[in-house]
Amino acid sequence: QVQLVESGGGLVQPGGSLRLSCAASGSILSVIRMGWYRRCPGKQRELVATITSGGSTNYADSVKGRFTISRDNAQNTVFLQMNSLKPEDTAVYYCNAHILRVGDSLYHQYWGQGTQVTVSS
Repeated sequence: QVQLVESGGGLVQPGGSLRLSCAASGSILSVIRMGWYRRCPGKQRELVATITSGGSTNYADSVKGRFTISRDNAQNTVFLQMNSLKPEDTAVYYCNAHILRVGDSLYHQYWGQGTQVTVSS
């Protein structure tokens, strides 16, 4: 069994910062890619940022220069530092990871339960 547990969401004023964390646990052999997605009110889920085990990153254009993704490979944890937050960043943020479990031969995709981020004055 694999679990992704997120933390760090909350209410912040425009221009503020938040840091999200997501830890993968269970019978894990390898985590090849981790990332963050979000679902804004009334919209479909969209990619925010991803990071490979080698440290290569990818960002949505809407967050470039404001958000930074990082990871701790030893702890199977991914972080999202969000600065200069805007009201349009309000969303449920989901952690995502491609994981190879003990006893498996293929990577599978896993999702966290989501954490609410609200940017409002």
